[in-house]
Amino acid sequence: MSKEWRNFIKDLISIVVIAFILAMLLRTFVIEARVIPSGSMIPTINISDRVMVCKFIYYFKEPERGDIIVFQPPEQLNAKYDYIKRVIGLPGEKIQMKDHQVYVNDQPLKEPYIAEQLNYDWGPVIVPKGRLLVLGDNRNSSFDSHLWNVWLTRDRVKGKAFCIYWPLGNITLLPREVSFE
Repeated sequence: MSKEWRNFIKDLISIVVIAFILAMLLRTFVIEARVIPSGSMIPTINISDRVMVCKFIYYFKEPERGDIIVFQPPEQLNAKYDYIKRVIGLPGEKIQMKDHQVYVNDQPLKEPYIAEQLNYDWGPVIVPKGRLLVLGDNRNSSFDSHLWNVWLTRDRVKGKAFCIYWPLGNITLLPREVSFE
């Protein structure tokens, strides 16, 4: 084998190793792709959609109402996989679901992303410090905070889903779209 070939192979191996290390660092600390396994976020995110998740954003700021987050479910749920839901209740807020609507501190929440009205009542509850209340956009078919009897702790949040990148026809940013009526 000539010296040129050996140098070429050495350079190629170096490039591949560096690219692999950078990809692992990016995936671990910066951004990650996720496949959606359930219909709990329909109509915003459909089954088998692929989303990009920013993993570092919550090192610099707290989750906000309307953020779509990926998180490790509370330990008591014995879940194998991460969940994706929308943040609705923040620490210290009173949350109630009645009259087919979500109320935050007794104000009705305007949620244009909901496909159908709530068919249950729940609460009122006060979200404890360091905890979040999360709900799926497909409220009537979502296994979320209102069913768990346990709170999602802030330390279990892995990142914020910010866009759908697959299928190609569904590419879109995921805005918060939450306001009060």
